[in-house]
Amino acid sequence: MLRRSRRLRPLALTAIALAVLMGVNLPPAVAYVQDWQYQRLINSLEYQREFGKWDVLDLPVDQRVNAIHSALLPSGKIMLIAGSGNKEDMFATKALKSLLYDPATGESRVIPVPDDMFCAGQTLLPDGRLLVAGGTARYEKLDGAVTYAGGAMRVKNENPDVARDIPAGTEFVSPEGKAYRTIRPNVVPPAAKVATRTGATVTAAEERVFVEAVAPGPQGITLQPGLQYAITGLDADAGKDVYGLGEALTLDKQNYQGTDTAFTFDPVAETWTRVDDMDFARWYPTLTPLPNGDVLTLSGLDNIGNVLNGETEHFDPRTNRFVEDKQLTQYFPTYPSVFATGEPGRLFYTGTNSGYGPAEAGRLPGFWDLDTNVITPVPGLRDPNLLETGGSAWLGPVQDQRMVVVGGGGIGESPLTTGRIDEIDLDAPDPAFRSGPVLPDPVRYPNLTTLPDDSMLISHGSRDYRGKGDSDVLDAHLLRPTAEPGGTLVEAADPHVGRNYHGQAVLLPDGRVLTAGSDPLFDDERNTIPGTFEQRLEIYSPPYLFQGGDRPEITAAPDTMRRGTTVRVETPDAERIGKVRLMRLMSSTHVTAVDQFSIAVDARPAGPGALELTLPPDLETMQVGNYMLVLVDDRGVPSVGSMVRVP
Repeated sequence: MLRRSRRLRPLALTAIALAVLMGVNLPPAVAYVQDWQYQRLINSLEYQREFGKWDVLDLPVDQRVNAIHSALLPSGKIMLIAGSGNKEDMFATKALKSLLYDPATGESRVIPVPDDMFCAGQTLLPDGRLLVAGGTARYEKLDGAVTYAGGAMRVKNENPDVARDIPAGTEFVSPEGKAYRTIRPNVVPPAAKVATRTGATVTAAEERVFVEAVAPGPQGITLQPGLQYAITGLDADAGKDVYGLGEALTLDKQNYQGTDTAFTFDPVAETWTRVDDMDFARWYPTLTPLPNGDVLTLSGLDNIGNVLNGETEHFDPRTNRFVEDKQLTQYFPTYPSVFATGEPGRLFYTGTNSGYGPAEAGRLPGFWDLDTNVITPVPGLRDPNLLETGGSAWLGPVQDQRMVVVGGGGIGESPLTTGRIDEIDLDAPDPAFRSGPVLPDPVRYPNLTTLPDDSMLISHGSRDYRGKGDSDVLDAHLLRPTAEPGGTLVEAADPHVGRNYHGQAVLLPDGRVLTAGSDPLFDDERNTIPGTFEQRLEIYSPPYLFQGGDRPEITAAPDTMRRGTTVRVETPDAERIGKVRLMRLMSSTHVTAVDQFSIAVDARPAGPGALELTLPPDLETMQVGNYMLVLVDDRGVPSVGSMVRVP
């Protein structure tokens, strides 16, 4: 908004002169001429060659969803997942949706989802399926809105021979006669039994469940933890083995609660399939793909509404199973930005996250050694207390091991926001953040999208929490890698649609960027009108699409490429190709896109109409997964991506 105003100052002077000559009301005349001149400006070829162009897509009413998650599938289609879309009435009626959108044809199709995937984690698996894990089991209840006291009940099973079902509605009764009921079903496994010389040692199994008081109001409060609760309806023998140990049960705020369910979406059959449940319920988790194709599952709110205390799981796409890694116990706030690096067994946590968690825990950026479970902090980041709702991404090809942290805000509803762009070289002898450019406006919720020409699109966001005070930043920039820290920041065209909380951006096969979502708290500057979820899509066409002449073309390429091999790609433009990139198919939610990166590929002409590509040999660079092969000519213009799988 601010940058657009600066561009229109000369146009405003023209409008004032015309208004005086015509004797018309000044403000409408200025606005009319400004808008007319602005539309003429942004639709001119000269402008688009320098800044690019945004186009708004307004889908039919029956094809609109509250997009929370976006992912590019190997079919070239975009999966937009809403689930209940942050609408409690949709959650109650199980009107749970996803939208499959084809950017090549403009066609779309609403596909129901089998569970509420709102605020789950997601990433693409090596075989092309989209994995979605966790989601919403229960909406939050704020202070003052809690009618029935609630909290955690630890359910114990001392029987080593049988598991015990705990159906929804199971009643627990305290020694003083207060009754509480479970909200969701659960199963308590058998107790552990270890044989000894004199017999056996039995250790009770335990599951934590959320319970609510049967009686409303203060009479349902129990503040004393550790009381033993009997379970109503059990026979005498079972009643000896199974019981509850209550924690504090209060009328305090109750957070969102996560689910332990996981599903995959098949891009060919276009259907959802349930896979193995996680060991832990998660809401706001991160799913970080590892170089070998496994998925590390981190953080989130559990089935009680607490941030998981370091419980980490591996998902194996070959067996479709989650397994807890009891050695990895690092604590992270929800949606932590954790990336696989070029060094085996080492991840990097940029410090950016999307909320939920105390200020003093899990906030420092650093290297995470998976063999020792040690995080080594890195120094130098400006505004280190403003990382919540900030963005993180690779700058340039992943071989360069350069990452940037962009924007962010204070914890919770803090009004503090930063526009810093800081870079770190993970391969440096002593890695530390270095100060880069600063955005014209401080911003939280910025979308970062890596483009095939190695530049990064930084777009959208807001200056305040969830766009409060009409603070959306209708702004975009291109960050280009240079020798200087953080690269060079140049202006891009202004988007038309504001996006803050629940906004996403995804690179399309044709080199454009699709943006979706936005969930403002309010719709007016004075914060009096409840916010409306933004259901329009908007697509950015970068300047490289307006350079004139023909785009480079891939006429034939393998659909599978293996590390360390040489492959032939047919193209009539072989002599003018400047670089070749493999762009990892990405997914995005809550400013978190940890599966987004590009790989630089060595190429040389292989006779008329062909290139010979030499693929990187190491697993940490050329990770298992799905990519788009893109040829970029000597003008920086990319081809349409060709889908490739690295097995």
